[in-house]
Amino acid sequence: MMGCTIFGAETFARANSTVGGALIVIGIASGVLLVWRERGYAAPLFPLDLLRIRIFAMSIATSTVSFAAQMLAFVTLPFLFQSVLGRSVFATGLLMTPWPLALGVTAPLAGRLADKVRAGLLGGIGLAIFAVGLLALSQLGPAPSNLNIAWRMALCGLGFGLFQSPNNRTIVSSAPVNRSGAAGGMLATARLLGQTTGAVAVGVAFHLFGVGVGPRLLAASAVAALIAAALSLLRLRSPRTKHRPEAALE
Repeated sequence: MMGCTIFGAETFARANSTVGGALIVIGIASGVLLVWRERGYAAPLFPLDLLRIRIFAMSIATSTVSFAAQMLAFVTLPFLFQSVLGRSVFATGLLMTPWPLALGVTAPLAGRLADKVRAGLLGGIGLAIFAVGLLALSQLGPAPSNLNIAWRMALCGLGFGLFQSPNNRTIVSSAPVNRSGAAGGMLATARLLGQTTGAVAVGVAFHLFGVGVGPRLLAASAVAALIAAALSLLRLRSPRTKHRPEAALE
């Protein structure tokens, strides 16, 4: 289901529309068959039972869209720095560093804040900051200084860090204890689905329009981050989730 759909989408756009279309159809058909086969199971491989829990489903959707926005930017930026802004490979590596550093500093703090602030609100604020950082990156201009790039990258990492830990915690803790394994699997699937979608979108855009489209892709990732922020805030309409101690450890 996942492999044929994602690879089919890339093949459809970049290489062969007939083969790509056939793979997409196979992927969709595989998904339908999987759901049909396991619809009566108490613990299905594709956890439809968990997706009926509103806050779980909203958190999974938020995670998928936010990771798509993240990977859309992460794959675009090295090409933008080297091919458009003329930075060396070494300089590009250094310019990418503020993002994960800021994320690493912010994520543990966000995990503690999640005890006092609802994940929907914290995630919405974080993703809004993330969107501002992405939009700022899309407006760099032809000759930005390294400092101008670095603070924008750090802003992206800070925003994403505020979102990620509380969201992961909500996904795991909103599922019943006996379905924790399935919840963890869905968390990983949402992350990888989002990342793959973002990477495929960049590959298709570069193939069709060239690397000069980088700023537009960053603007598109900012829009995706805003959509994810809206999805996160919608979770505030759901009842507050009581976090289990073991979920915090996960």
